[in-house]
Amino acid sequence: MIGQRESVSGAHFAFTDRWGGVSAAPYEELNLGGAVGDDPGAVRTNRELAAKSLGVDPARVVWMNQVHGADAVVVDEPWGDRPVPEVDAIVTAGRGLALAVLTADCVPVLLADPVAGVVAAAHAGRPGLVAGVVPAAVRAMTGLGAEPSRIVARTGPAVCGRCYEVPEAMRAEVAAAEPAAHAETRWGTPAVDVGAGVRAQLERLGVRDREQSPVCTLESADHFSYRRDRTTGRLAGYVWLD
Repeated sequence: MIGQRESVSGAHFAFTDRWGGVSAAPYEELNLGGAVGDDPGAVRTNRELAAKSLGVDPARVVWMNQVHGADAVVVDEPWGDRPVPEVDAIVTAGRGLALAVLTADCVPVLLADPVAGVVAAAHAGRPGLVAGVVPAAVRAMTGLGAEPSRIVARTGPAVCGRCYEVPEAMRAEVAAAEPAAHAETRWGTPAVDVGAGVRAQLERLGVRDREQSPVCTLESADHFSYRRDRTTGRLAGYVWLD
């Protein structure tokens, strides 16, 4: 259920795999995405199971309506009855409030400054990388008192640059915005490495503590991959402070 978990000075990071939930095929098992065609009741149960396995109150998890953009919003409480905003990064200084990001090949980016007590979750797909969602998340964190040199960054399972084949024109467009994302597949065709692009952006922003999951979602049967399966579930990354 929780494929990766880490704690650093009171900040907690976790990434799910696809197992331990109640969703039926093709979403089996732990689909956490509510807009992919799965039974809503199964998704609610899965979100409760995942949160409880982390020791987090399911009602204190904040989700996003992700749109492959670069907007970041500061939150201090769950949305409740309010509409979930269309953003790709959420930031909080609220302790005990877990921020969640959904992915199925895109890069889930979790950030924390334990000293300032600020965390962020960002959804960095190819469009978000180009648009600058990661810098937007870091700017929002610094607005709450975070310092880039203190930020701990963890990126979760995502499609790797050796598997993310794209047309040459698309690779050139992405590389013009972020040269580090220029890649080639194992079979020698144009590709984009979003994870490498995210790492490069974080480095330029002054974030020194950066670690990336070695898991390629397209290659791993334990993870959802949109590029591999099209109709499939969503993984989640969670970050929160004690």
